[in-house]
Amino acid sequence: MARKKSPHFTDAELRLMDVLWKKGSATVADVLDGLKTKPALAYSTVITTLRILETKGYVSHTKEGRAFTYQPLIGRDEARQSAITHLLQRLFEGSPELLVTSLFEDRKIGAAEMKRLRDLIEAGDTGKKKEEMP
Repeated sequence: MARKKSPHFTDAELRLMDVLWKKGSATVADVLDGLKTKPALAYSTVITTLRILETKGYVSHTKEGRAFTYQPLIGRDEARQSAITHLLQRLFEGSPELLVTSLFEDRKIGAAEMKRLRDLIEAGDTGKKKEEMP
């Protein structure tokens, strides 16, 4: 029986998307060069996975000579938000509080990280991008 197509990224798809997000656009050869997996993936595996991503609506391609160049149609932040929403609904009853409580219970958070989180909460600006945080 065929596996149901997931609207979310598989691990393999996410690795390819990471390369596309870093490069902006890439040929299959460029994606292979950008992957850090050992052993390296087969060229045909990368093509198949990129086609699946295209079917899901996450990438598009243009033809340049004999090669296809793939571009992401969804940004990393949008993908993160979608994954968090999915996680909240499936495991935390849609409650951000349950998610955060779980994070605090399962690992120790250092004083510096706690201060940054407290500052964000107090400022009411939880929309800051991770890259903007020190």
